[in-house]
Amino acid sequence: MRSVGLIVEYNPFHNGHLYHLQRAAQQTGAEVVIAVMSGHFLQRGEPALTSKWSRTKMALLAGVDLVVELPYAFAVQKAETFAFGAISILDALKSDGFCFGSESGKVKAFMRTYETITKHKQDYDAAIRTAIKKGMSYPAALSQAFLSLGQTEQLVDLSQPNNILGYHYIEAAMEINSNMKAVTIERKNAGYHDETLTTEQIASATAIRKALVETGELTSIMNYVPATTYEELHHYLDTYKQYSNWEHYWPFLQYRLLHMTEEETAAIYEVEEGLEYRLIKIAAEANSFQSFMSKLKTKRYTWTRLQRMCVHILTNTTKTAMAEHAKEIKYLRLLGMSQKGRAYLQQIKKKLNIPLISKLSAFPKEKISLDIHASSIFAQGYQEPARMRLRRLEYEQPPLFVSRNV
Repeated sequence: MRSVGLIVEYNPFHNGHLYHLQRAAQQTGAEVVIAVMSGHFLQRGEPALTSKWSRTKMALLAGVDLVVELPYAFAVQKAETFAFGAISILDALKSDGFCFGSESGKVKAFMRTYETITKHKQDYDAAIRTAIKKGMSYPAALSQAFLSLGQTEQLVDLSQPNNILGYHYIEAAMEINSNMKAVTIERKNAGYHDETLTTEQIASATAIRKALVETGELTSIMNYVPATTYEELHHYLDTYKQYSNWEHYWPFLQYRLLHMTEEETAAIYEVEEGLEYRLIKIAAEANSFQSFMSKLKTKRYTWTRLQRMCVHILTNTTKTAMAEHAKEIKYLRLLGMSQKGRAYLQQIKKKLNIPLISKLSAFPKEKISLDIHASSIFAQGYQEPARMRLRRLEYEQPPLFVSRNV
């Protein structure tokens, strides 16, 4: 069975994701679509709108055949590490290819960009270091370093968010010597960070989440998500009484910062260059996550980088723990499958070189401890009995199975 892999967050699954999924299968001739999906906390340093189980169900109902979790150690990370983890999982699952959305839409341009940067690696890295020393954020430094190479007209614009991720997917595949074929699809209509809903039927996940928060009405997003997503979002709200956002976790983050020493804060992953003092001081002054972030933000650190740092503080993920867990993919956590997905796993299971987890109790807890802890902290943002229900799902929920008409 021919397969194609997608790297996703589905926060929530919307019409743009459906378009990407369908085009990926069409362009590659894949019979099976594999999604590597972030768990309860996401790459931009945010709690997911709904649980990973809810988002898995949205994916399966829309046409995905296998959903495998991207571990916390790779999910809440800068683009390079995020991409390395996701590509490694797809390679381990013997996917024939991977497909990503981009502003470019031309995979040859990504390959030329990779070759150019590799050829001028020393100059490129030196330019990044110089830009950072001048106080630039890391993404801005990358963009300037890229422009310093010259002759960029036939290359990919690395100032665009999806192009940046796409470049790192290509880089990761080359780094692990993967045989997977890369395919990219140009993003339709909505930009990655667009915050407004338009008259079109495709909007960014950012705009959809914002509309849900501002209006409190599911009907405001009805035109932008498949019917199956709409129904699942309705069911989730009935069951758990809320969608997650950072403000639900602010009291816990503030408590952590006000009760940690500077040394303890400095040991947290991504806390660098004396930020521990600034974090603790501002935590005492802020009355919401939004106000905390607004005071914390500087030119040197992007909002996303600071949010990721906050997630690691919230989950007490230290530099030592991250160094241990983010070296390589050590397991494949199966979240859900269709009948095609089940057949595909039967086909490849003897070729797997990494354990496939379908039952958490059968796997050593210390190897998956970051994921377990992250799920427990995610549940903490809910009121009882929803909190306990989410905690129990981490241990008791078997992989979801969705039977679709084929």
